Amino acid sequence: MLNRPASPSERDHRVRRVMGVGLRPELWDIFQERFGLRTIYEMYGATEMNLVWTNVMNLPRTCGRSLYPFAVVRFDVELGEPARGADGRMIRVRKGEVGLCISQVTEQFRFIGYTDREATERKLLRDVFAPGDVWVNSGDLVRDQGFRHVQFIDRVGDTFRWKSENVSTTEVERVLNAHPAVAESTVYGVEVPDHPGRAGMAAVVPADGRNLDLDGLLAHLSRELPDYAVPVFLRIVATLETTGTFKNRKVTLQAEGFDPAKIADPLYARRHGGDRYEALTAPFADEIRAGRVRL
Repeated sequence: MLNRPASPSERDHRVRRVMGVGLRPELWDIFQERFGLRTIYEMYGATEMNLVWTNVMNLPRTCGRSLYPFAVVRFDVELGEPARGADGRMIRVRKGEVGLCISQVTEQFRFIGYTDREATERKLLRDVFAPGDVWVNSGDLVRDQGFRHVQFIDRVGDTFRWKSENVSTTEVERVLNAHPAVAESTVYGVEVPDHPGRAGMAAVVPADGRNLDLDGLLAHLSRELPDYAVPVFLRIVATLETTGTFKNRKVTLQAEGFDPAKIADPLYARRHGGDRYEALTAPFADEIRAGRVRL
């Protein structure tokens, strides 16, 4: 709804309260103001989880408070799994930090799981804080807000690592989509030879068939994002393929990477610390793959 052009009729309705499930904090105020909503009720949970948060105090930008046993632990984005310390145990994040949300399985708070036993076992984490304890992996990254409150950040698969930093694809997409010349975008990480992690790449649909001012777009991104989160590569596309649940499909885009030989769309790249996006030609891409360009 936020990606559609604004219209005066958007506030011409009788809806005053809505409920969200994992509404991203950066969208909260924008959505509420644009559509003239008095209250957003927020909660967090899943059918198969033994955990739920409810925002009974109606505080902004939080999933609320949970009385269930849970923890927020450090997550290794590169390995795609929770980090463990030298003692083999997981590490709780501090207040204000982002980590993986996990919930403890006990006699009182059971995890029923799925009909597929192997799928059920893959959701379980063992020996987390003590020998024999069992926890459920939610697959979600949240911010520990203290006082048993959390803020939803991202699904685990929507985050990648670049320059020793975690990059949230949805955060970068939010900034891109806020630019008036961008109709929609999707962000993903691509592998670059001899570079740890993944470099950020954005597929961008220009608004109303406009010619995209790349210098203006880069200036906008640099104002709103830390340098490590600014996409290294841009791909200008006419449309974005979506899934059955209207999420952008990234698998094909990610597989094609930044190879001009595979991609007919206009491609651009930004050098490390650069103030512009350069056309990504085949020779330029070869230079990047050979490690002769600093990203």
